[in-house]
Amino acid sequence: MLAAYPVPLAPNKVPDFARGATLFSQNCAACHGEAGDGHGPEAAKLGTPPIAFTDVERARQRSVFALYQVITQGLDGTAMPSFDSLPTDDRWALAFYAGRFSFPDPAAAEGGRLWGQDASLHRLVPDLKTLVGTIPAALASKIGQDKADALMAYLRRHPDAVMLQQGGALSLVRGRLAESLAAYRAGDRQHAGDLALSAYLDGFEPVEPTLGTRDRPLMERIEGAMGDYRAAIQSGESADALAGRVQVLDNLFDDAEASLSLDSASDLSTFLGAATILLREGLEALLIVVAMIAFLRKAERMEVMPYVHAGWVGALVAGFLTWVVATWVIGISGASRELTEGFGSVFAAVVLLSVGIWMHGKAQADQWQRYIREKVAKALSGGSAWFLFLLAFIVVYREVFETILFYAALWTQGNGGMILAGALSACAALALVAWAMLRYSRRLPIGKFFTYSSWLMAVLTVVLAGKGIAALQEAGIVSIAPLRLVPRISLVGLFPTTQTVAAQVLMIAALAIGFALNRRKVA
Repeated sequence: MLAAYPVPLAPNKVPDFARGATLFSQNCAACHGEAGDGHGPEAAKLGTPPIAFTDVERARQRSVFALYQVITQGLDGTAMPSFDSLPTDDRWALAFYAGRFSFPDPAAAEGGRLWGQDASLHRLVPDLKTLVGTIPAALASKIGQDKADALMAYLRRHPDAVMLQQGGALSLVRGRLAESLAAYRAGDRQHAGDLALSAYLDGFEPVEPTLGTRDRPLMERIEGAMGDYRAAIQSGESADALAGRVQVLDNLFDDAEASLSLDSASDLSTFLGAATILLREGLEALLIVVAMIAFLRKAERMEVMPYVHAGWVGALVAGFLTWVVATWVIGISGASRELTEGFGSVFAAVVLLSVGIWMHGKAQADQWQRYIREKVAKALSGGSAWFLFLLAFIVVYREVFETILFYAALWTQGNGGMILAGALSACAALALVAWAMLRYSRRLPIGKFFTYSSWLMAVLTVVLAGKGIAALQEAGIVSIAPLRLVPRISLVGLFPTTQTVAAQVLMIAALAIGFALNRRKVA
């Protein structure tokens, strides 16, 4: 029958639930009821009672595809008409909306937790075609009735979760870019830009952590190419040139899908990915917190130390709560991630700029002794102590937030033992670095300590300024103007855009002026 009368076996994009709700209210609620229980105001007038979508026993024998077929063809001998005049996307939206009544919201919450924790479920429902054809009773024979009900409750409400797993997420990226190009050709540059941003935040961001653990250079090439595409829209590049950029991205997505395949992760790659993530994300925060601790020791202000420790410990606790919320309550959007990283980095950069200049000014031993005598008692008052708490919290939390997302992506691939081993190894390495820095700083003369610390703060200021502006660009807050001759070196916050380079140059200039004024005061 399907060969003779072709029927779309799955939607070609994520169904629009808001549209489905509107269509149901307009076309179905009169008979089936707003709650899908079969008790609509017109139900009593019908010779054949309308189906109660809330009948879970019957629903367990019915797939979303079956609902789509009935919506398309109608049911002979009943009052159920054909809705084949509706666009295909509308019929799929209506089928998914009707399919959700069978399973309650609490089951959907449990299904979301299972989907996030059990990678084997992803293999049972790898794509939308499988999802729409899945009969809950058949799924129950594999994983049990309760799990099957919960999973169907979640996926029928959130079919985007299927597209956003592994390579499937790239289908959403491709679709949004195609829509963006079409809007651009139609002359709607604003909508084209919005779709391009959505392609990155809603399509690529969810798989970026996983791809970063598999092939970070490829991830960075895709990031750069998608940023260039948005910049090309802003600059009014020709539609044909824009189409060429989409083709380049399609080729990169092919490489990404190969890298994201479930079979491409080995024990070694999982271990190295987990260790590298924590080392990379944790080192910046560690350097800043250790410098704060070392400074307080040199200043002999140990009574303020609890504020610093409370800051970084509080950030770890907040990070754990973020993981709980992201796993069991709500998802963290790509925009939330970029905004947290962006604003956190910019704040830290501004603070470290002033701290670096201040430390440089105290690099002379006599300057420090004068400062101790005259001002240190006031400088580390209650307000300043709370400021140290805030700085420690923000610099650690922004890294914890990023690390959580990467580890959550790794965890869905299974191999939890190697992930834990990699994380513990990274923690040991970071602890060793902290111990060495604190031990070495105690032996340094006060002048050298402040000189080295000021240069460390200066370097971190420039790095964080670049990273912060880059994150805000990815969130769509800051525009993008590409610089072709500038390399992309994310480790030092260098990105090939005018805005990120300008931010770093501005910080370097401010540091140079501050250091020069310090030298003039000494002279």
